Amino acid sequence: MNNAVYRQLADHLDQLPGGFPSTADGVELRILRHLFTESEARLACQLTLIPETARVVAYRCGTTEDAAETMLAAMWNKGLILKNESGGNAPRYMASQFVVGIWEFQVNRLTPELVTDMAAYIPVLLDAGVWRRAPQMRTIPVNRSIDPKLPVLPHEAAAALIRDKDHFVVSPCICRKEQRMAGHGCDGPLDTCISFGDAGSYFVKSGIGRPVDRQTVLDLLDTADRSALVLQPSNSRDPAWICCCCGCCCGVLRTIKTYSRPADLMAAPFVARMDSRLCTGCGLCADRCQMDALTVRSKSVHLDRNRCIGCGLCVSTCPTGALRLTRKPRSEQPPVPANMATALLRTAWKRKKIGPFRAAVQIGRSQRDRYLATRRTKKDTPGDDR
Repeated sequence: MNNAVYRQLADHLDQLPGGFPSTADGVELRILRHLFTESEARLACQLTLIPETARVVAYRCGTTEDAAETMLAAMWNKGLILKNESGGNAPRYMASQFVVGIWEFQVNRLTPELVTDMAAYIPVLLDAGVWRRAPQMRTIPVNRSIDPKLPVLPHEAAAALIRDKDHFVVSPCICRKEQRMAGHGCDGPLDTCISFGDAGSYFVKSGIGRPVDRQTVLDLLDTADRSALVLQPSNSRDPAWICCCCGCCCGVLRTIKTYSRPADLMAAPFVARMDSRLCTGCGLCADRCQMDALTVRSKSVHLDRNRCIGCGLCVSTCPTGALRLTRKPRSEQPPVPANMATALLRTAWKRKKIGPFRAAVQIGRSQRDRYLATRRTKKDTPGDDR
C-alpha cells in the first residue's frame, strides 16, 4: 500500500475549510484507505473548491477526458467529491471537505473497522479552538420552545427555514448508525437528517435518502422534539441541511460535551433561564438535556449556563413553565454567514488555510487549465468549459 499518496491526500484535505489534521498514529490515513483507492486518491488531490469539467481535470492529470469522467463519476457516486450540474452544461466536479462533507455521504459504506477508526479520529478532527472560531453548525431551538414574545430571526427558527425551501430530502443519521454498529448509542429515530439543494440531490440519486414534502419535515421536527434531539443546521442563514442530534451519538455534541463550557463552543443565539420559584424538581428537563446543563439537587434543578447551548429541549416540556429561552447579549452571538459559500470561506480563513494570494493562485491555475484544455485535440465532443 502506497502511504505517500494517502499522506498527500490528507494534506490536501487539510487545506480545505473543514480541515483534516494529522495524528501520531496515522488513523487519518487508515480512514482514507478505507474510502479511496490509490488512483482515486491521486485524482482527488487535483481537485479544488472551484468546479471544473472532466476535460479540465483530465488535462491537469495528463489523462484522457473519458478516463477522467469515468473516475470522477465513480468518485461522486461514492460520496468522495462534489458535482455541479446546473445550467445544462457538462458536469463540473470539485473537492469535498471531509467533515461536514465526505464522511456524511458514507452512511451506506460503513464497516466496523471504519467506525472504529473514525471514533478515534473525531476528537482530533473536531478541534475545539477551530470550532469556537468558525463552527460549521449552529444550534436553533425546537419550535415549541419559542415564546411568541421572544425576538427570533427567520434563520433562527426551524419552521421559518423550512418555509423558505422547496425540495426536501430525509436520510439516515450517520452518527446514530455508526454508534449502533459499535454497540453504543441510543434507540432514537434513525431517519432524521434533513437536506436541501445539491446535498439532498446526492442523497436521493445515491439511494441514501428519500424526497419528502414540507409537512413531513415539519412532522419530523416535532418528532425530534419528542425524542429530545437538538436541531443543528449548517452555519448559514441559507442552510444546506438540518441535523437532529443526540448527545450520545452525534460526533459534534459528544466531543463538545467533554468540555466544561460547551456554551462557548456552540454557535447559538439563545440560552435557557430558570425561575426557581416555579420549579418542582421533577427532573424532566435534566433527562432531556444533551449537554448535562441541568442537574437535580435536593428536589430542585440547577442550571449551568456555561453548558447550555440554547436548544430549547428543556423549555418545550417543562410542566410548570419554569424554564424559558432568552437571547444572549450581542457580544456572545457569533455572526451567521449569508450562505454556504461564505460560511466555508470563513471557516478556511479562520483556520488560516486561505487568503487572497492562495485564492488568486487557485483561480489563476483553473483559468489557465481551462484555456489549455480547450486547445487539446480529443475525439469526444467536449462540454462547455467557459
